[in-house]
Amino acid sequence: MSQTNENTQPDYHVVHIHRDDFGSKMGLWLFLFTEILLFGGLFILYAAYRFIYPDGFAAAASELDVLLGAVNTVILLTSSLTVVLGIVALQKNNKKLSLFFLWVTVICGLLFLVNKYFEWGAKFHHGIYPKGPALQEMSEGETMYFGLYYVMTGLHALHIVVGLIFIGVVMWQIKKDVLTSTNFQRMENAGLYWHLVDIIWIFLFPLLYLIH
Repeated sequence: MSQTNENTQPDYHVVHIHRDDFGSKMGLWLFLFTEILLFGGLFILYAAYRFIYPDGFAAAASELDVLLGAVNTVILLTSSLTVVLGIVALQKNNKKLSLFFLWVTVICGLLFLVNKYFEWGAKFHHGIYPKGPALQEMSEGETMYFGLYYVMTGLHALHIVVGLIFIGVVMWQIKKDVLTSTNFQRMENAGLYWHLVDIIWIFLFPLLYLIH
């Protein structure tokens, strides 16, 4: 009789883990929703000012390096793929392969930031920065465009840095067997955050680089 009762008792440890996973996932989705609202507001602001200053925005957009923006787009799309592959590898209990794909993701993120550094550096070299000499000679529309450009791409780059830290913590936990094939919710959360960062760039790239 005692054996039957023992077998039918719920595993409270497992139930607790599932509740924690559900809570962390809901918390992350709420956080991602606020991020969508933040960038959504910036996109609406960009669209409004573009409607007011169409010629200035078109002239300013022609100053950006479309090729460099396209390369960064490919880099981030690749990083999204490697995040997914890393999650799948961990689910299949292949820790080394999972860490390999996450390292590729980290390298892609760093390459994106390096490219953005050179892109911003070129603009600063030509005096195109807030209150810079070249920017003061431009029209009001061009000034507004570059103001939004620096705010949106700078905020996005900050999210890239946060995402890399998030992934770095996940990699450490995988290495220490804190995250395993049966407990990988934090890795999925890191992947969701990284996908959001990539999706935001998918909108930023055509808005800032392609629509002249």
